[in-house]
Amino acid sequence: MNGCLAPPYRMPTVTAVVVALAATFGTGLYAALGPAAASAGTWFPLGVLLAALLALGVVASTAHLSLARPAGPELARGDLPAPALRLGAVARVTSRVAAGSAAALVFGAYVLPTQPVTIAVVAVLAVVAVNAFGVRISHGAARGLVVGTLLALTVAIAVGLSSEGPQAVLSSAMPAAATGAGIAGDGAGTPDDPAVATLQAAIEPGPLGVLAAAGFVFLAFTGLSRVAELGGSLRDPVRAIRRAPALAVMITTLLLLLLSAALLRGLGASGLASASAPLAALMDTSSSAQVGVLVRIGAAAATIAALLGALSRAAAGAARLSREGELPAFLGRGGSRGTPWVADLTLGALTLAMTLLLSATTAIVVTVVAALVHHAVVHAAVLRLPGRPVRAAVVAVAGGVGCLVVAAAMPLWPLLATVGALAAGWLLCAVTARSRARAADEEPVRRTDPEEQAA
Repeated sequence: MNGCLAPPYRMPTVTAVVVALAATFGTGLYAALGPAAASAGTWFPLGVLLAALLALGVVASTAHLSLARPAGPELARGDLPAPALRLGAVARVTSRVAAGSAAALVFGAYVLPTQPVTIAVVAVLAVVAVNAFGVRISHGAARGLVVGTLLALTVAIAVGLSSEGPQAVLSSAMPAAATGAGIAGDGAGTPDDPAVATLQAAIEPGPLGVLAAAGFVFLAFTGLSRVAELGGSLRDPVRAIRRAPALAVMITTLLLLLLSAALLRGLGASGLASASAPLAALMDTSSSAQVGVLVRIGAAAATIAALLGALSRAAAGAARLSREGELPAFLGRGGSRGTPWVADLTLGALTLAMTLLLSATTAIVVTVVAALVHHAVVHAAVLRLPGRPVRAAVVAVAGGVGCLVVAAAMPLWPLLATVGALAAGWLLCAVTARSRARAADEEPVRRTDPEEQAA
């Protein structure tokens, strides 16, 4: 025995691929294709390809940023002017909170279609409590999630491709309770059932809707920065950060295209557009209700994992902003386990409010628009790096423009609501930063001994 400590564990690239896949095997696979079909009709598979291109651009810029300076993939002072950095940080936290709401609502739609909001609220409360106690998803759990998702999706794809087409009225069209107060804003109601939260009344399906469809599908790719955040935990950081997320994008894109074909064959474009739980609807209309239980279990596991990940990462982001002086100091308060429990509870409350007020479709729009804004800021940061390669600059320009164009193509009122939320968050951070900086400047004066002041 030489008394030397064992070297720390370093994650191999294969495990990094699993982590990246776990980040994409979430809400998007189970819910994004419905509103994408409502936006673009039978053209929506083109939106899948466009979303994949956007995701590959994000992967490239995130990798370049992560490997080019010590701060890793996180935006840091000096990357961009302070207002832009603040916007990127606020957009990231907003996207994660909205992603939690979307995951909860989709979880409810698959678990109990007749009372999805009730189930979604219970899920949010449970996950907030779990997060506050410091429970996180392990790499082993991520591996199980990936295997389970692949099994559930393989079953759904096989059933859809072997289907003879729509044979019954969809049993899982979006129920009234799933939409909350966000229905009217989606512009998705019909005279017969004003609580049907699809986009059929908001966007005329066709080629111009491909951009909006790409935005909805991009929901599946919003967590790809997770591998770059592992940083020093990777055995071969350069290889893993560059290749693992890109490979995950390709695998997820293939699955999305196969699902698109299966859902179009099994439900048709209009049936897919009106389904709040598309894969469950496919099982029901294909007379595969027994096998559909497996798909519902897979969807429940994937969406609850997405909810857990979104809220924990949102709280971590808010705590980081608090430590940097951008948000009130109490949000950075941690418990004995080192978890930011105050941020967990605060952002959990915001997620709960969104779950009660918005439909799943609206929550998806807020998630995607905020994520695209954050990624546009990341692309801009790459352009400011000294000595960047020409190819990195080209990808950053194309990716940044693409993110903003797709964000602008999303349904109008949720887009405006997201802009308002980002503006409010930005203003809160700006006011808080100024107030905390002023308090820090005054603190030495208050602590000075009165006799010293008199002298």
